[in-house]
Amino acid sequence: MASTKEIKRRIKSVKSTKKITKAMELVAASKMKRAVNATLASRLYSEYSWELLTSLSEKLEEITHPFFTENTDASKSLLVLITSNRGLCGSYNSQAIKKALTLLKLNSNTDIISVGKKGDNAMRRINQDIIASFIDLPDNASLSDIRPLSELITRTYSTGEYKNVFIVYTDFISALTQKVNAKQLLPITKQQVKELIESLGEVKDKEVMIENKKESSQYIFEGDTTKLVTLLAEKLVRVQVYQMILESTASEQSSRMVAMKNASEAAGEMIDDLTLVFNKARQAGITQEISEISAGMASVS
Repeated sequence: MASTKEIKRRIKSVKSTKKITKAMELVAASKMKRAVNATLASRLYSEYSWELLTSLSEKLEEITHPFFTENTDASKSLLVLITSNRGLCGSYNSQAIKKALTLLKLNSNTDIISVGKKGDNAMRRINQDIIASFIDLPDNASLSDIRPLSELITRTYSTGEYKNVFIVYTDFISALTQKVNAKQLLPITKQQVKELIESLGEVKDKEVMIENKKESSQYIFEGDTTKLVTLLAEKLVRVQVYQMILESTASEQSSRMVAMKNASEAAGEMIDDLTLVFNKARQAGITQEISEISAGMASVS
């Protein structure tokens, strides 16, 4: 059995660790609250953006914009992987990287755009071609912050360099539940638009479900419909990328909060166990000293 001095040192060390993990839990909880608020606010904006497209649903067959057409001449795909810059967030990064590796097995001829250091390091370890890395995005990213990313995606696809664009991100469902998704960002298939239009108004968060709208607003478009569709398509891609960044950020912070909460609880249990061992060791030491004193007295007498 370890000495009482060694056990006291271990108890002190675990208590220091618990203070750190508790502080990280509180910081993550604060960041998660801001991230969730931004995510839910953006979901509402995305909903109204899709509502605009409902009035174009009957004209989808006439759309000839590049975003709605697959580049059949291209052989390569583009994969955007969204992870975090820091660890200590449970399985958040490993699940996203695992999803990306699954897609790469299906199509090895794929270039990578990494968002976050963890995913960037993982892709470099397997010698995957990375055309760009975005590791400086703030936790509370705005539309202007992700503009370089969205413009890079749309520009490389519009030039016919890639046949499709996929994005791997983590969907925020609740503080305890996050789901890794792999979504085809480009081309925007007409069936995909129709499905999104049909699901208009379906917004789910940790406590609220907004009921589907029975009727959507009707718009009358005048002028060049092609130009309008072009503007809407570009905005649609930008908003989708922005929404996925926000979803991933909220998922990261909630995963980190839960991980640090579990670590704090584990540290508390370890302190209790070490305290019990310390008391037993101290009691054993006292009993031994009493026995030695009694034996000494008996030998003297």
